[in-house]
Amino acid sequence: MWQRAAAIAAKAPPERNRVVDLLRAVSILAVVVGHWLVAAPYVENGAVTGGHLLGIAPWTQWLTWLFQVMPLFFLVGGFSNGVSWAASQRGGGNWPDWFASRVRRLIAPVLPLFLVWTLFALFGTVLGVERGIVKMAAQLALIPVWFLAVYLIVTALSPLSHAAWRRAGFLSVVLLMAGAAAVDMASLHFGVPYVNFANFLFVWLAIHQLGYAWSEERFAGRGRALAMGLAGLAALAMLVRFGPYPVAMIGVPGAELSNSMPPTLALLALGVAQAGIALALEPALKRWLARERVWTGVVMVNGMIMTIYLWHLTAFVAVITGAWLMGGIGLHAVPASGDWWLARPVWFALYIALTLPLVALFVRFESPGREAVDPRQVPHWRLVTGLAMICLGLAMTAAISIASPLGVTGVRLWVVALPFVGAALIRFGPVYRLAKR
Repeated sequence: MWQRAAAIAAKAPPERNRVVDLLRAVSILAVVVGHWLVAAPYVENGAVTGGHLLGIAPWTQWLTWLFQVMPLFFLVGGFSNGVSWAASQRGGGNWPDWFASRVRRLIAPVLPLFLVWTLFALFGTVLGVERGIVKMAAQLALIPVWFLAVYLIVTALSPLSHAAWRRAGFLSVVLLMAGAAAVDMASLHFGVPYVNFANFLFVWLAIHQLGYAWSEERFAGRGRALAMGLAGLAALAMLVRFGPYPVAMIGVPGAELSNSMPPTLALLALGVAQAGIALALEPALKRWLARERVWTGVVMVNGMIMTIYLWHLTAFVAVITGAWLMGGIGLHAVPASGDWWLARPVWFALYIALTLPLVALFVRFESPGREAVDPRQVPHWRLVTGLAMICLGLAMTAAISIASPLGVTGVRLWVVALPFVGAALIRFGPVYRLAKR
């Protein structure tokens, strides 16, 4: 893998912004570490209790200001989508072809994960495993897919958001921020139901727009980027101190408000802070990435980043299940206690040891090859319908799980089917060929 990454790294054009690849890798790896840290199951009265570190030790909620780095991924997404869409337009490309290729790269690694956990839920039910346990395991392992649903929608809107950027520049960012503030006001002050879900678009599109600005070098020089970062950090501190927003940038069990599901103005402020600080460090990061070994490592991680992200909680569930089957070994320490913290390196080593073979097995789906793409243009109606089905399936998977407490199979087959059928509609390689047969 290192030799293959070295060959790819050597071919990178000199004008490529390597910081984009670095931030993509760092953001996903930070999410992985955060998930492994925050999930804190332990044995209590002979049964495994699904502990949550942020609820057990409230002081750890401040750590989410470092580990909630999804804003950086949307910043990178804006950069990449902006460059790619602009290049497509210059070459006479169209939205269906451009977006179909983006969907294929994002959804291809997800389908094997769905298949594996569908089989687990099905055979676990048949073998008599308690359905509550099957559901909890499947839902925990598949939580990461919610992010892809949002990212796909934001990517689908790239032609519109990019046109808005070209026309209005930073005003388009300000308007999206104002929209996020208005949504929070309507939801938190006036109690308007469901309106807060609009911030899945307002918040993430605003960060995505900053990626367009970055791609056009609108943050050249560290002064503007650093000022933006400090302003975002100051705004975040004020929102948490004087507003209704909690410290934690992710959901905490039992909390009245989550800053991430759906996102709030506080999470947007964190995103602005992270973007500004990261871009202020860009010159130093570029010098560091000029080192051959460093750049090769970044390329290697990027080549399997989605596979790592999608399978890291499957490895987590497998390790915890194995410990429980061996009499709860290692699960008796109370989360956030001294013994619990001292044991984290051992647990992380186990998670990594199981994640690596999963990545080696499934990384091939991250780059399935050009021959898997149907060369004909996808009709708009199929592209939009397929996108809707994929996103609904991913959202329902995270929200209610593919495992069902009722029925014969123990699987919500309609939830499982949605991403596969949606991918087939967009003529996603092997799925489309299977549908044709």
